[in-house]
Amino acid sequence: MRNTVLILLLLTNIISAQNNATVLTLEEYLGYVKSFHPIVKQANLIISESEAKLMKARGAFDPKLEVDYNRKKFKGTKYYDKLNASFKIPTWFGIEFKGNFEENSGYYLNPEASLPEDGLYSAGVSIPIAKGLLTNKRMASLRQSQLYVKQAQADKKLLINNILYNATVTYFNWLKHYNEKIVYENFLNNAKTRFNGIKKSYEAGDKPAIDTLEAKITLINRKLNLEKSKIKFIKSSLELSNFLWLKDNIPVEIEENIIPDTNTIEIIDHVLNTSVIDIEHFKIEEHPKLKSLDFKYKSLNIEKRLKRNNLLPQIDLQYNFLSQTPDIVRSFSTSAYKSGLNINFPLFLRKERADLKLTKLKLQDTHLEILNTKISLNNKIKALDKELNSYVLQSSFSKDIVEDYSKLLKAEERKFFLGESSLFLVNSREAKLIEAKLKAIEIENSLFKTKGNLFNTLAISGI
Repeated sequence: MRNTVLILLLLTNIISAQNNATVLTLEEYLGYVKSFHPIVKQANLIISESEAKLMKARGAFDPKLEVDYNRKKFKGTKYYDKLNASFKIPTWFGIEFKGNFEENSGYYLNPEASLPEDGLYSAGVSIPIAKGLLTNKRMASLRQSQLYVKQAQADKKLLINNILYNATVTYFNWLKHYNEKIVYENFLNNAKTRFNGIKKSYEAGDKPAIDTLEAKITLINRKLNLEKSKIKFIKSSLELSNFLWLKDNIPVEIEENIIPDTNTIEIIDHVLNTSVIDIEHFKIEEHPKLKSLDFKYKSLNIEKRLKRNNLLPQIDLQYNFLSQTPDIVRSFSTSAYKSGLNINFPLFLRKERADLKLTKLKLQDTHLEILNTKISLNNKIKALDKELNSYVLQSSFSKDIVEDYSKLLKAEERKFFLGESSLFLVNSREAKLIEAKLKAIEIENSLFKTKGNLFNTLAISGI
């Protein structure tokens, strides 16, 4: 009766201590990680960088205003005074529209530069009729930048997914070490109660002295195991703190009264979105990794078309209408014009052919990477699904084993109090129960990690 009262008092103290603690759930913890972790913020910078590159690529199509002014004056003589102002509008297919105003004067002015007194206006177009017409560097850069933005979004998702996975695994380890500590605390209390009871029985002459020694050894072992579990829990708490930040990049350290949620098994599927997974109908093509590689492959295709276009000769045709009175539209006629033709063609094309070959090799490499990634992801997902099913079954078995060992221990304790058993058998039963509980915690931890690994492999959205 005395032993029963002691056990009830100890259980009351444990429950009271746990009620004073603050529980940090997995969902709340991941909420802090997603909102404030520096690496998550770095992932957002990937999008900002790609958008800045897209803006830079679009800048190649911005209209340009150019002014070229030259004057030479020596020993009181004005040799020349030249002004050339132009306004250019680049277009998609390499065609460039241009408006120009020229005004030249001077004593030693080249005759070909002689212009009307009020200057000369011109409006025309520059057209590449071979290299640079269907594709050109600025067109390719814009298309690639648009793909980079989409690729950056997929890469951002992968980066955030990885940090959330690492944070989740750290939480699972924290929970595991906390559960182990609770097990050792509970069984330490049992050992204390049993030692005190046996000591009093020995003093009353009901138990031999050897039983007190055995009870003391068991008590010391429980204390030793508890100290080891406390160290593991403290280390895992510090590891968890690595993922906890507040606004303005302020790190947070887990306090002693913060404990993990021991009912995580009931919410893990909801938090990780693993409850809605349909492995058989999962579209592997929608995976962010494959999307990122696909955008990379499309970008290389654009580059390949550009390199192939560079094999063509550079032939630029320019035609400009000339007029002294630009306010009168009909003054621009074919009778007054300035035209030109520029042809440029390397004889061996070694640089251009090498660039094209390198781009084709990159395309082949990316294509093989896509195939390998697709197969690897498929196989890993199937393996994790089977592993998860196995751990669910193992967890069920381990719970049954714990319940059975608990019944055996209670029965052995009753026999011991009735004098029909020995302390050795009680300790043996208890050691088996502790081993079974620790094994159940280990299996639960493996189950959690497998769910986390599946979440990370599938890169599930919505978390």
